[in-house]
Amino acid sequence: MGEVRWTKEQLLAINEKDKNILVAAAAGSGKTAVLVERIINKIVKEKIDIDKILVVTFTKATASEMRGRILDAIYKEIEKDSSNEHLQKQITLLSKSSICTIDAFCLDIVKNNFFEIGISPNLKIAESTEIEILKQEIIEDIFEEKYENGDKEFLEIVDEYTSYRGDDVLRDIVLEIYSYIQSTPFPEEWIKEKVEAFNLESTSFENTVWGRILFEKVKNELKDRNT
Repeated sequence: MGEVRWTKEQLLAINEKDKNILVAAAAGSGKTAVLVERIINKIVKEKIDIDKILVVTFTKATASEMRGRILDAIYKEIEKDSSNEHLQKQITLLSKSSICTIDAFCLDIVKNNFFEIGISPNLKIAESTEIEILKQEIIEDIFEEKYENGDKEFLEIVDEYTSYRGDDVLRDIVLEIYSYIQSTPFPEEWIKEKVEAFNLESTSFENTVWGRILFEKVKNELKDRNT
């Protein structure tokens, strides 16, 4: 294969320094190749060791692919200069470099600083099946406690959202809300803000989010009928 011909934009992404860079392109357009070339440039031209560079991905497969591509690129550079000790050193350093998923990187930070946040150093990332089992066990315990204590507000919600067949629908709603708010930066603050929005004591209905939407909808419908 001949030498790769980079586009002007790709070369900019490869060589630009001292600023944040966002590379947005379609699948298969060469984003990974550009990133690998950028890393190799850091190693070869700037003499930066690979274990001083952080590369995070979304999946283990992508991290593994990235590591393999970088290793191949290092070998190609060594073929050009077999006496280059800096490049030879990178092969050894690659095994302990931070080329991993975001989850693995965050876990590594927590493990290295467990004493600062008061948790066990033996923690691990739970598998998705383990998380689902824990969710079901926790919501089972919460519902059972609410029933035993005769929690008035809870029982009102049960009457509103369940039937004689059971409370599975309400449990699913709770879990769906939980899953949704986990996509927000600050879940607890978000849920408190939304709950407060239901407090209509200090405002009239037309000034609420729902009121504005309904009034706008009615206004548009009336406008359509008059045209």
